[in-house]
Amino acid sequence: MYPFIRMALGIWKARKSPKLGPFATYVSQHRCWPWDIDMWMELNNGRTLTLYDLGRIPMAQANGLIDVIRRERWGLTMAGVVVRYRRRVRTFEKFEMRSRLLCWDDRFLYIEQSMWKGHDECANHAVYRSAVTDRNGIVPTSRVIAAMGMEDTASPEMPDWVADWLRAEDARPWPPMQDAVSP
Repeated sequence: MYPFIRMALGIWKARKSPKLGPFATYVSQHRCWPWDIDMWMELNNGRTLTLYDLGRIPMAQANGLIDVIRRERWGLTMAGVVVRYRRRVRTFEKFEMRSRLLCWDDRFLYIEQSMWKGHDECANHAVYRSAVTDRNGIVPTSRVIAAMGMEDTASPEMPDWVADWLRAEDARPWPPMQDAVSP
């Protein structure tokens, strides 16, 4: 089940926090609960992606994007993600989530997120390709940035490793091959 109560609490905390600049890191504290684990008693890899919502949406609240999305009647969607898992997060273990906007291009916002055990042990790291949408599809990021009052703000240069990921995504066939497999 989706963590609606945890999300509501996260948004409430973000509303009460000082406004963040567009590239500031939003830091939130979490715990791995029994309903987050897999059969090996650790944070489930799919649940990790769901829990990243608990950092990404409050970050968007704290930097003003959620207010713009509501005002314009836009939506926010994910168009891709790449994740690196390196350390297990065990049941009841606390972790810190760090979320920040890396950069953008004409269509997408690139958001970096990571989960940390203590202050120096990264458990996993994700980069999302996110889009703001309206009833006609993807809203150009120039329009989103202008609506946020940041017309004079340029995107930081896209890191090479993000650009490499996007090139790999472009080379990947879509739709995927649908080979028939018989039992």
